[in-house]
Amino acid sequence: MQRPYRVVVAKVGLDGHDRGAKVISRALRDAGFEVIYTGLRQTPEQVAETALQEDVDAVGLSILSGAHMTLFPRVAEELKARGLDDVLLFGGGIVPAPDVATLKQQGVAEVFTPGATMASITEWLAAALDGREDAA
Repeated sequence: MQRPYRVVVAKVGLDGHDRGAKVISRALRDAGFEVIYTGLRQTPEQVAETALQEDVDAVGLSILSGAHMTLFPRVAEELKARGLDDVLLFGGGIVPAPDVATLKQQGVAEVFTPGATMASITEWLAAALDGREDAA
C-alpha cells in the first residue's frame, strides 16, 4: 500500500449477521488499513454520511440477507449524492454469480463470496486503491 487507506465496513439493512464484517474489519486493520466499522442495521444514507465524515477511500458492505440488489445500488446512489464518486464500493456476502455481474455493471468494484480468503480481499483492495492513486 502506498499509504494507510481509510475504509468504512458496514452492515446495511436488517441483516443481523455481523461476524463476517468483524472478521474482514480485523483483517483489513491487520493489513495496514484504517477501518471504521459502523455496526449493524445501517441505512444507505448513514453509510454514505459516515464515508463523507470520515474521508474514506473505500466502503465495504457485508450483506447476507439477500437484499444485495437493492442495498448496493442505494449505497452507490447515496455516495454519488454526496459527491463521493471517487470512493471505491466493494462488498461480500451470499451473492449469486449473475447478480455479481449486474452489480459490477452498476459500479460495484468487486464482490467477494463465501470462500474468499482474507488475503485475497486485502490484497485486491490495496491494489485497487494503489491503482487509483497512480492514476490521480
